[in-house]
Amino acid sequence: MISEALLEVIQELAEIEDRMERFEFIFDLADELLELPVDDWTESNRVKGCQSQAHLEVRIENGHVHLRGGADARLVQGLMGLLALGMHDQPLEVAQAMTVNHIKQAGVLNSLTPSRSNGVRTMFDMVTTKLEAMSDGE
Repeated sequence: MISEALLEVIQELAEIEDRMERFEFIFDLADELLELPVDDWTESNRVKGCQSQAHLEVRIENGHVHLRGGADARLVQGLMGLLALGMHDQPLEVAQAMTVNHIKQAGVLNSLTPSRSNGVRTMFDMVTTKLEAMSDGE
Protein backbone atom coordinates (compact mmCIF):
# COMPACT_ATOMS: atom_id res chain seq x y z
CA MET A 1 0.00 0.00 0.00
CA ILE A 2 1.34 3.42 -0.96
CA SER A 3 0.79 6.62 0.99
CA GLU A 4 -2.58 8.33 0.65
CA ALA A 5 -0.88 11.60 -0.33
CA LEU A 6 0.97 9.91 -3.19
CA LEU A 7 -2.19 8.19 -4.39
CA GLU A 8 -4.03 11.53 -4.52
CA VAL A 9 -1.23 13.22 -6.45
CA ILE A 10 -1.00 10.34 -8.94
CA GLN A 11 -4.72 10.67 -9.61
CA GLU A 12 -4.52 14.46 -9.97
CA LEU A 13 -1.52 14.32 -12.30
CA ALA A 14 -3.11 11.60 -14.42
CA GLU A 15 -6.09 13.88 -15.03
CA ILE A 16 -3.96 16.78 -16.27
CA GLU A 17 -3.76 16.60 -20.05
CA ASP A 18 -1.81 19.78 -20.74
CA ARG A 19 1.94 19.21 -20.50
CA MET A 20 2.70 22.73 -19.23
CA GLU A 21 -0.01 22.48 -16.58
CA ARG A 22 1.52 19.17 -15.47
CA PHE A 23 4.92 20.88 -15.16
CA GLU A 24 3.40 23.65 -13.03
CA PHE A 25 1.90 21.00 -10.77
CA ILE A 26 5.29 19.27 -10.49
CA PHE A 27 7.00 22.60 -9.71
CA ASP A 28 4.55 23.04 -6.82
CA LEU A 29 5.51 19.60 -5.47
CA ALA A 30 8.95 21.02 -4.68
CA ASP A 31 7.33 22.52 -1.57
CA GLU A 32 6.66 18.97 -0.28
CA LEU A 33 10.39 18.32 0.03
CA LEU A 34 12.35 19.11 3.15
CA GLU A 35 15.29 21.19 1.99
CA LEU A 36 18.80 19.79 2.11
CA PRO A 37 20.96 22.92 2.45
CA VAL A 38 23.68 23.32 -0.17
CA ASP A 39 26.28 23.08 2.61
CA ASP A 40 25.09 19.49 3.17
CA TRP A 41 25.44 18.47 -0.48
CA THR A 42 28.09 15.75 -0.66
CA GLU A 43 29.30 13.23 -3.16
CA SER A 44 27.54 10.46 -1.20
CA ASN A 45 24.12 12.13 -1.51
CA ARG A 46 24.53 13.35 -5.09
CA VAL A 47 22.11 11.84 -7.60
CA LYS A 48 24.58 10.48 -10.13
CA GLY A 49 23.33 10.58 -13.70
CA CYS A 50 20.98 13.52 -13.17
CA GLN A 51 21.64 16.38 -15.58
CA SER A 52 21.06 18.89 -12.74
CA GLN A 53 22.95 19.22 -9.51
CA ALA A 54 20.69 17.07 -7.34
CA HIS A 55 21.20 15.68 -3.86
CA LEU A 56 19.02 13.44 -1.69
CA GLU A 57 19.59 12.45 1.90
CA VAL A 58 17.83 9.26 2.98
CA ARG A 59 17.50 8.18 6.61
CA ILE A 60 15.42 5.75 8.63
CA GLU A 61 14.45 6.89 12.12
CA ASN A 62 12.17 4.84 14.37
CA GLY A 63 11.10 2.73 11.40
CA HIS A 64 10.09 5.76 9.31
CA VAL A 65 11.81 7.05 6.18
CA HIS A 66 13.08 10.63 6.10
CA LEU A 67 14.07 12.42 2.93
CA ARG A 68 15.71 15.79 2.41
CA GLY A 69 16.78 17.02 -0.96
CA GLY A 70 17.92 19.89 -3.07
CA ALA A 71 18.62 20.65 -6.69
CA ASP A 72 19.56 23.57 -8.88
CA ALA A 73 16.39 23.10 -10.96
CA ARG A 74 12.84 23.60 -9.67
CA LEU A 75 11.58 20.75 -11.86
CA VAL A 76 14.01 18.32 -10.24
CA GLN A 77 13.02 19.53 -6.78
CA GLY A 78 9.39 18.92 -7.74
CA LEU A 79 10.21 15.39 -8.83
CA MET A 80 11.95 14.91 -5.48
CA GLY A 81 8.77 16.23 -3.86
CA LEU A 82 6.83 13.48 -5.61
CA LEU A 83 9.20 10.92 -4.07
CA ALA A 84 8.82 12.61 -0.70
CA LEU A 85 5.01 12.30 -0.88
CA GLY A 86 5.42 8.56 -1.27
CA MET A 87 8.22 8.02 1.18
CA HIS A 88 8.94 10.82 3.66
CA ASP A 89 7.76 10.16 7.20
CA GLN A 90 6.20 6.89 6.05
CA PRO A 91 6.83 3.51 7.64
CA LEU A 92 9.59 1.69 5.77
CA GLU A 93 7.12 -0.84 4.33
CA VAL A 94 4.94 1.93 2.85
CA ALA A 95 7.94 3.74 1.39
CA GLN A 96 9.25 0.53 -0.14
CA ALA A 97 5.84 -0.15 -1.70
CA MET A 98 6.34 2.84 -4.00
CA THR A 99 7.63 1.83 -7.43
CA VAL A 100 8.66 3.70 -10.53
CA ASN A 101 5.36 2.47 -12.02
CA HIS A 102 3.55 4.87 -9.67
CA ILE A 103 5.45 7.73 -11.29
CA LYS A 104 4.55 6.35 -14.73
CA GLN A 105 0.86 6.14 -13.74
CA ALA A 106 0.93 9.84 -12.99
CA GLY A 107 2.05 10.51 -16.55
CA VAL A 108 5.17 12.27 -15.34
CA LEU A 109 7.76 10.31 -17.30
CA ASN A 110 5.96 10.92 -20.60
CA SER A 111 6.12 14.68 -20.00
CA LEU A 112 9.88 14.74 -19.53
CA THR A 113 12.79 14.67 -21.95
CA PRO A 114 14.51 11.27 -22.14
CA SER A 115 17.45 12.53 -20.05
CA ARG A 116 15.13 13.93 -17.33
CA SER A 117 13.10 10.71 -17.38
CA ASN A 118 16.31 8.72 -16.87
CA GLY A 119 17.23 11.10 -14.04
CA VAL A 120 13.94 10.33 -12.27
CA ARG A 121 14.62 6.61 -12.54
CA THR A 122 18.17 7.16 -11.26
CA MET A 123 16.86 9.20 -8.33
CA PHE A 124 14.26 6.56 -7.49
CA ASP A 125 16.83 3.74 -7.76
CA MET A 126 19.23 5.64 -5.51
CA VAL A 127 16.61 6.03 -2.79
CA THR A 128 15.36 2.44 -2.97
CA THR A 129 18.90 1.05 -2.96
CA LYS A 130 19.77 3.10 0.13
CA LEU A 131 16.55 2.01 1.86
CA GLU A 132 17.29 -1.65 1.14
CA ALA A 133 20.83 -1.31 2.48
CA MET A 134 19.61 0.48 5.61
CA SER A 135 16.79 -1.97 6.29
CA ASP A 136 19.22 -4.87 5.98
CA GLY A 137 21.46 -3.14 8.51
CA GLU A 138 18.70 -2.49 11.06
